[in-house]
Amino acid sequence: MAYFPLFIDLNQKQGLVVGGGPVAARKIRTLLPYGPHLTVCAPSVLPELEALPGLTLRREPFSPALLEDAFFVIAATDDRELNSRIARLCRERNIPVNVADPGTESTFLFPSVVRRGPLTVGISTGGKSPSAAHYLKEQIEGLLPDNLEAILLWMDGVREELKGSALSQPQRSACLSRLFSAALQAGGPLSREETQSLLSFETEELP
Repeated sequence: MAYFPLFIDLNQKQGLVVGGGPVAARKIRTLLPYGPHLTVCAPSVLPELEALPGLTLRREPFSPALLEDAFFVIAATDDRELNSRIARLCRERNIPVNVADPGTESTFLFPSVVRRGPLTVGISTGGKSPSAAHYLKEQIEGLLPDNLEAILLWMDGVREELKGSALSQPQRSACLSRLFSAALQAGGPLSREETQSLLSFETEELP
């Protein structure tokens, strides 16, 4: 069965990662740009994890008490029985859990992620083919313009300005669509003068 791509705000949320090896490190690196507070529980951790800022390291075995404040959990140890136990405890508590081992114990999956500032594209094959997800990620990365992040941030500012205009919602949407196309053609955000000029022209053309 396919997984629904639910995008969720992780900023300042409490996450628990059980495990300190390469699998845990890979998942932690994926998560950190989205702003969660991560606690890593493992008797030993990779040196690269010790060097990452913002992690709380607990060099100890897993205990159920660690789940108390967790918004989500990653079970990424090399002990499949322990991972399975953690998943069961999380399901009993309705805590979203991702299990490193293949199977049906995860309640959420890690997609293959393409990120450009506020843009995130998540690709999942439901665990059927990570190779296919990686291939699609590379294809999408090749299609994205270099200055997309700057354009998106600029578009957010323009959208806020248009909210205070006399334009209707359909008219604002049409203007924003044309401004985005113009910025893509220009290879970056438009200047203030270019934006105003294009907006004046577009509003004259709108019904």
